[in-house]
Amino acid sequence: MLEFGIVNILFNNPLRAVALLMAIGVALIVPSLMAQSKRKSLLNSDPEVVYLEEVFEKELKLKVLKAAPVFANKDAGAKLGTLVAGQEAEVVAITDKAYRVRGKGKNGGLAGWVGTWAFEMPAEDFEKNMKAFYKRQMKVNKLIEEGMVVLGMTMREVGLVLGEPTKTSIRQTADGQVGRWEFIVMEEIRNYATHVDPHTGQTYRTLVSVTQQEKEKTVVEFKDSHAVAIEESTNKHGNVRVILPRVVCHW
Repeated sequence: MLEFGIVNILFNNPLRAVALLMAIGVALIVPSLMAQSKRKSLLNSDPEVVYLEEVFEKELKLKVLKAAPVFANKDAGAKLGTLVAGQEAEVVAITDKAYRVRGKGKNGGLAGWVGTWAFEMPAEDFEKNMKAFYKRQMKVNKLIEEGMVVLGMTMREVGLVLGEPTKTSIRQTADGQVGRWEFIVMEEIRNYATHVDPHTGQTYRTLVSVTQQEKEKTVVEFKDSHAVAIEESTNKHGNVRVILPRVVCHW
């Protein structure tokens, strides 16, 4: 269900998709996003490329309007062949200028980089939104690498930084559903008692108990699956200095 909810956000009804995403519960979201992070391929190593399989569950396909050259890299290096017009090619990665696709060439299957001009766009502002998504994702990748959570991050992105929340909740308001994730870091406290040997007069300590004490706590509140408030009991990064734009929801 999560997969179809994300796809709806991208292509169909964003409001309904957001409601679905919140309604199915954060308990399902976190394991899914953790699995996505583990799927990262060693081939997906170019920091200037956004690999869609790492962000979305369902593939994106676009119709090829014109026969187009396919190149080995995003900078239009060696030509690998020609993408046949009229087919639907799967988009697997993007930059702000080209798409990496899997499709059919004149001599069979073909995978490589193609200019965006070769495809039929599903909506008038599709290409503009893809560029905005790419620019946003470059910022997100840097923040995740630095271990920072900022306003505007999605549930998935927060989970990739902080891991699985200790506690989750969903609250219904007049404006819709609001989610809340709590991340609590505990530390072990070892409690000792001091004794005096009555024969030698020497003092010694014995362990009497081990308790868990809250060391730090981060609370993230979500609305429409985006972080709208962040509270930290220990200030690890200073004031929140970045606010991300929301994910474009009407591709």
